Amino acid sequence: MGKLKVLALAAATVIMTLPAANAADLPLMPRMTPVVEDFASGWYLRGDVGVGVQQFQSFDHTATNTGFVWPASWNIDSKSVNSTVFLGAGIGYQVTNWLRFDVTGEYRVSARFKAVGRYTEFCSGGGVCFDTYDGNHSSSVFLANAYLDLGTWWRITPFIGAGVGMAAHSIHDFWDLGLNSDGGTGRGFAANNTAWNMAWAVHAGFAFDVSHNLKVELAYRYLNMGDVKTAVIDCLGCGAGGPLAYYTMKRFDSHDFKLGLRWMLDAPAPVQPYPLVRKG
Repeated sequence: MGKLKVLALAAATVIMTLPAANAADLPLMPRMTPVVEDFASGWYLRGDVGVGVQQFQSFDHTATNTGFVWPASWNIDSKSVNSTVFLGAGIGYQVTNWLRFDVTGEYRVSARFKAVGRYTEFCSGGGVCFDTYDGNHSSSVFLANAYLDLGTWWRITPFIGAGVGMAAHSIHDFWDLGLNSDGGTGRGFAANNTAWNMAWAVHAGFAFDVSHNLKVELAYRYLNMGDVKTAVIDCLGCGAGGPLAYYTMKRFDSHDFKLGLRWMLDAPAPVQPYPLVRKG
Protein backbone atom coordinates (compact mmCIF):
# COMPACT_ATOMS: atom_id res chain seq x y z
CA MET A 1 0.00 0.00 0.00
CA GLY A 2 2.83 2.37 0.77
CA LYS A 3 4.38 1.62 -2.63
CA LEU A 4 1.13 2.44 -4.40
CA LYS A 5 0.95 5.83 -2.70
CA VAL A 6 4.52 6.59 -3.70
CA LEU A 7 3.86 5.63 -7.36
CA ALA A 8 0.66 7.71 -7.50
CA LEU A 9 2.41 10.76 -6.05
CA ALA A 10 5.25 10.40 -8.56
CA ALA A 11 2.83 10.11 -11.50
CA ALA A 12 0.90 13.18 -10.40
CA THR A 13 4.13 15.15 -10.11
CA VAL A 14 5.17 14.21 -13.67
CA ILE A 15 1.75 15.12 -15.15
CA MET A 16 1.71 18.54 -13.47
CA THR A 17 5.21 19.43 -14.62
CA LEU A 18 4.76 18.39 -18.28
CA PRO A 19 2.79 21.49 -19.50
CA ALA A 20 5.23 23.89 -17.86
CA ALA A 21 8.20 22.11 -19.36
CA ASN A 22 6.83 21.91 -22.90
CA ALA A 23 4.77 25.16 -23.11
CA ALA A 24 7.30 26.86 -25.36
CA ASP A 25 7.19 23.95 -27.78
CA LEU A 26 3.38 23.90 -28.20
CA PRO A 27 1.99 25.68 -31.36
CA LEU A 28 0.12 28.94 -30.83
CA MET A 29 -3.65 28.85 -31.39
CA PRO A 30 -4.49 31.14 -34.31
CA ARG A 31 -6.46 34.29 -33.49
CA MET A 32 -9.76 34.79 -35.32
CA THR A 33 -9.44 37.75 -37.74
CA PRO A 34 -12.70 39.59 -38.42
CA VAL A 35 -13.82 39.93 -42.03
CA VAL A 36 -13.42 43.52 -43.25
CA GLU A 37 -16.76 44.48 -44.81
CA ASP A 38 -16.39 46.97 -47.69
CA PHE A 39 -20.11 47.27 -48.49
CA ALA A 40 -22.75 49.07 -46.51
CA SER A 41 -26.40 49.33 -47.46
CA GLY A 42 -28.34 52.43 -46.56
CA TRP A 43 -29.22 55.98 -47.50
CA TYR A 44 -27.00 58.34 -49.42
CA LEU A 45 -27.05 61.94 -50.66
CA ARG A 46 -25.77 62.94 -54.08
CA GLY A 47 -24.83 66.10 -55.97
CA ASP A 48 -24.03 66.50 -59.67
CA VAL A 49 -22.74 69.09 -62.09
CA GLY A 50 -22.49 68.63 -65.83
CA VAL A 51 -22.70 69.81 -69.41
CA GLY A 52 -25.52 68.87 -71.78
CA VAL A 53 -25.09 68.80 -75.56
CA GLN A 54 -28.70 69.47 -76.61
CA GLN A 55 -30.57 68.95 -79.88
CA PHE A 56 -34.06 68.54 -81.29
CA GLN A 57 -35.33 66.58 -84.27
CA SER A 58 -37.63 69.09 -86.01
CA PHE A 59 -39.26 72.51 -85.61
CA ASP A 60 -42.93 71.92 -86.42
CA HIS A 61 -45.70 74.53 -86.58
CA THR A 62 -49.35 74.20 -85.55
CA ALA A 63 -51.61 76.91 -87.00
CA THR A 64 -54.27 78.25 -84.63
CA ASN A 65 -55.88 80.73 -87.05
CA THR A 66 -58.14 78.70 -89.34
CA GLY A 67 -58.67 81.75 -91.59
CA PHE A 68 -55.01 81.77 -92.65
CA VAL A 69 -53.76 79.37 -95.31
CA TRP A 70 -50.22 78.27 -94.43
CA PRO A 71 -47.79 78.33 -97.37
CA ALA A 72 -47.50 74.90 -98.98
CA SER A 73 -43.83 75.56 -99.73
CA TRP A 74 -43.00 76.18 -96.08
CA ASN A 75 -39.73 74.52 -95.06
CA ILE A 76 -37.32 74.74 -92.13
CA ASP A 77 -33.82 75.27 -93.53
CA SER A 78 -31.87 75.20 -90.26
CA LYS A 79 -32.39 74.69 -86.53
CA SER A 80 -30.13 74.57 -83.49
CA VAL A 81 -30.00 74.84 -79.70
CA ASN A 82 -26.97 75.67 -77.60
CA SER A 83 -25.40 73.40 -75.01
CA THR A 84 -26.25 73.97 -71.37
CA VAL A 85 -24.84 73.54 -67.87
CA PHE A 86 -26.87 71.81 -65.16
CA LEU A 87 -26.76 71.37 -61.38
CA GLY A 88 -28.52 68.56 -59.56
CA ALA A 89 -29.05 66.91 -56.20
CA GLY A 90 -30.81 63.82 -54.91
CA ILE A 91 -31.27 61.17 -52.28
CA GLY A 92 -30.94 57.42 -52.74
CA TYR A 93 -30.73 54.00 -51.11
CA GLN A 94 -28.11 51.29 -51.67
CA VAL A 95 -30.08 48.03 -51.45
CA THR A 96 -27.28 45.53 -52.10
CA ASN A 97 -23.71 45.73 -53.33
CA TRP A 98 -25.06 45.68 -56.90
CA LEU A 99 -28.46 47.44 -56.75
CA ARG A 100 -29.35 51.01 -55.77
CA PHE A 101 -32.09 53.58 -56.37
CA ASP A 102 -32.29 57.37 -56.15
CA VAL A 103 -34.51 60.33 -56.99
CA THR A 104 -32.89 63.44 -58.45
CA GLY A 105 -33.80 66.98 -59.40
CA GLU A 106 -31.77 69.35 -61.54
CA TYR A 107 -31.90 72.80 -63.10
CA ARG A 108 -30.64 73.23 -66.67
CA VAL A 109 -29.42 76.75 -67.40
CA SER A 110 -31.07 78.82 -70.15
CA ALA A 111 -29.79 78.08 -73.68
CA ARG A 112 -30.57 79.90 -76.92
CA PHE A 113 -32.38 78.13 -79.78
CA LYS A 114 -32.86 79.26 -83.38
CA ALA A 115 -34.65 78.17 -86.56
CA VAL A 116 -34.95 79.56 -90.09
CA GLY A 117 -37.92 78.85 -92.35
CA ARG A 118 -38.70 79.88 -95.94
CA TYR A 119 -41.64 80.02 -98.33
CA THR A 120 -42.63 81.45 -101.75
CA GLU A 121 -46.42 81.86 -101.56
CA PHE A 122 -47.72 85.24 -100.39
CA CYS A 123 -44.15 86.58 -100.49
CA SER A 124 -44.17 90.34 -100.99
CA GLY A 125 -42.26 91.21 -104.17
CA GLY A 126 -42.18 87.56 -105.31
CA GLY A 127 -39.13 85.34 -104.85
CA VAL A 128 -38.38 83.72 -101.50
CA CYS A 129 -39.27 85.04 -98.05
CA PHE A 130 -37.75 83.94 -94.75
CA ASP A 131 -38.74 83.79 -91.08
CA THR A 132 -36.07 83.58 -88.41
CA TYR A 133 -37.07 82.34 -84.95
CA ASP A 134 -35.07 83.07 -81.82
CA GLY A 135 -35.70 82.23 -78.17
CA ASN A 136 -34.35 80.83 -74.92
CA HIS A 137 -35.04 77.48 -73.29
CA SER A 138 -34.40 76.33 -69.72
CA SER A 139 -35.73 73.33 -67.85
CA SER A 140 -36.01 71.49 -64.56
CA VAL A 141 -35.82 67.69 -64.65
CA PHE A 142 -36.95 65.23 -61.96
CA LEU A 143 -36.10 61.53 -62.30
CA ALA A 144 -36.48 58.27 -60.38
CA ASN A 145 -33.43 56.13 -61.21
CA ALA A 146 -32.28 52.53 -60.78
CA TYR A 147 -28.64 51.40 -61.15
CA LEU A 148 -26.72 48.15 -61.40
CA ASP A 149 -23.20 48.29 -59.92
CA LEU A 150 -21.09 45.79 -61.86
CA GLY A 151 -18.41 44.91 -59.32
CA THR A 152 -15.44 46.75 -57.84
CA TRP A 153 -11.83 46.55 -59.02
CA TRP A 154 -9.07 48.71 -57.48
CA ARG A 155 -11.79 50.85 -55.81
CA ILE A 156 -13.49 51.53 -59.19
CA THR A 157 -17.10 50.41 -59.77
CA PRO A 158 -18.62 50.59 -63.27
CA PHE A 159 -22.40 50.98 -63.39
CA ILE A 160 -25.35 51.25 -65.73
CA GLY A 161 -28.82 52.61 -65.02
CA ALA A 162 -32.12 53.98 -66.26
CA GLY A 163 -34.55 56.63 -65.06
CA VAL A 164 -38.01 58.04 -65.74
CA GLY A 165 -39.72 61.22 -64.62
CA MET A 166 -40.85 64.67 -65.70
CA ALA A 167 -39.31 67.80 -67.23
CA ALA A 168 -40.62 71.36 -66.89
CA HIS A 169 -39.69 73.34 -70.02
CA SER A 170 -39.62 77.14 -69.94
CA ILE A 171 -39.60 79.13 -73.18
CA HIS A 172 -38.93 82.85 -72.89
CA ASP A 173 -38.01 85.79 -75.14
CA PHE A 174 -39.32 83.92 -78.19
CA TRP A 175 -39.79 86.02 -81.32
CA ASP A 176 -40.07 85.79 -85.11
CA LEU A 177 -38.53 88.14 -87.66
CA GLY A 178 -39.95 87.95 -91.19
CA LEU A 179 -37.73 88.98 -94.12
CA ASN A 180 -39.51 89.70 -97.40
CA SER A 181 -37.82 89.57 -100.78
CA ASP A 182 -38.72 93.25 -101.41
CA GLY A 183 -36.77 94.31 -98.31
CA GLY A 184 -39.77 94.60 -96.01
CA THR A 185 -39.83 93.01 -92.55
CA GLY A 186 -42.39 91.77 -90.08
CA ARG A 187 -42.10 90.82 -86.44
CA GLY A 188 -43.98 88.68 -83.94
CA PHE A 189 -43.63 87.76 -80.28
CA ALA A 190 -44.86 84.99 -77.99
CA ALA A 191 -45.57 85.12 -74.28
CA ASN A 192 -43.27 83.27 -71.90
CA ASN A 193 -44.62 79.87 -70.92
CA THR A 194 -43.77 76.70 -68.99
CA ALA A 195 -45.08 73.20 -69.76
CA TRP A 196 -44.45 69.72 -68.30
CA ASN A 197 -43.40 66.66 -70.29
CA MET A 198 -42.45 63.08 -69.57
CA ALA A 199 -38.68 62.49 -69.50
CA TRP A 200 -36.51 59.37 -69.44
CA ALA A 201 -32.79 58.64 -69.27
CA VAL A 202 -30.14 55.92 -69.50
CA HIS A 203 -26.86 56.10 -67.54
CA ALA A 204 -23.38 54.60 -67.72
CA GLY A 205 -20.26 55.48 -65.78
CA PHE A 206 -17.70 54.74 -63.08
CA ALA A 207 -17.64 55.41 -59.34
CA PHE A 208 -14.37 55.73 -57.38
CA ASP A 209 -14.25 54.98 -53.65
CA VAL A 210 -12.50 57.94 -52.02
CA SER A 211 -13.31 56.64 -48.53
CA HIS A 212 -15.73 54.17 -46.94
CA ASN A 213 -18.59 56.69 -47.28
CA LEU A 214 -17.58 59.02 -50.15
CA LYS A 215 -17.70 58.11 -53.84
CA VAL A 216 -16.89 60.22 -56.92
CA GLU A 217 -18.75 59.52 -60.16
CA LEU A 218 -17.89 60.18 -63.80
CA ALA A 219 -20.89 59.40 -65.98
CA TYR A 220 -22.59 59.76 -69.33
CA ARG A 221 -26.37 60.13 -69.60
CA TYR A 222 -28.72 60.19 -72.55
CA LEU A 223 -31.71 62.35 -71.53
CA ASN A 224 -34.89 62.51 -73.61
CA MET A 225 -37.20 65.35 -72.55
CA GLY A 226 -40.03 64.86 -75.04
CA ASP A 227 -41.54 67.58 -77.24
CA VAL A 228 -41.11 71.24 -76.25
CA LYS A 229 -43.94 73.59 -77.26
CA THR A 230 -43.84 77.37 -77.44
CA ALA A 231 -46.70 79.76 -76.78
CA VAL A 232 -48.62 81.08 -79.78
CA ILE A 233 -46.66 83.66 -81.76
CA ASP A 234 -48.55 86.42 -83.56
CA CYS A 235 -47.42 88.40 -86.60
CA LEU A 236 -47.62 92.01 -85.50
CA GLY A 237 -49.13 94.30 -88.13
CA CYS A 238 -50.53 91.39 -90.17
CA GLY A 239 -54.13 92.17 -89.22
CA ALA A 240 -56.89 89.89 -88.00
CA GLY A 241 -56.31 87.33 -90.74
CA GLY A 242 -52.59 87.01 -90.15
CA PRO A 243 -50.77 83.80 -89.21
CA LEU A 244 -51.14 82.50 -85.66
CA ALA A 245 -49.23 79.38 -84.63
CA TYR A 246 -47.22 77.69 -81.92
CA TYR A 247 -44.06 75.72 -82.63
CA THR A 248 -42.84 72.39 -81.32
CA MET A 249 -39.24 71.27 -80.92
CA LYS A 250 -39.81 67.56 -81.49
CA ARG A 251 -37.82 65.00 -79.46
CA PHE A 252 -35.76 67.46 -77.47
CA ASP A 253 -32.86 65.45 -76.01
CA SER A 254 -29.36 65.84 -74.62
CA HIS A 255 -26.07 63.98 -74.32
CA ASP A 256 -24.95 64.78 -70.77
CA PHE A 257 -21.51 64.43 -69.19
CA LYS A 258 -21.58 64.53 -65.39
CA LEU A 259 -19.32 64.73 -62.36
CA GLY A 260 -21.02 63.61 -59.15
CA LEU A 261 -20.47 62.93 -55.46
CA ARG A 262 -22.25 60.30 -53.35
CA TRP A 263 -22.12 60.49 -49.54
CA MET A 264 -23.21 57.38 -47.61
CA LEU A 265 -25.08 58.55 -44.52
CA ASP A 266 -24.75 55.42 -42.37
CA ALA A 267 -21.68 53.64 -43.70
CA PRO A 268 -19.77 51.98 -40.79
CA ALA A 269 -16.07 52.61 -40.36
CA PRO A 270 -13.99 49.73 -41.74
CA VAL A 271 -12.98 47.09 -39.16
CA GLN A 272 -9.22 46.72 -38.67
CA PRO A 273 -7.88 43.15 -38.26
CA TYR A 274 -6.07 42.14 -35.07
CA PRO A 275 -2.28 42.31 -35.25
CA LEU A 276 -0.41 38.99 -35.46
CA VAL A 277 1.04 37.98 -32.07
CA ARG A 278 3.92 35.53 -31.68
CA LYS A 279 5.81 34.17 -28.72
CA GLY A 280 9.29 32.81 -28.43
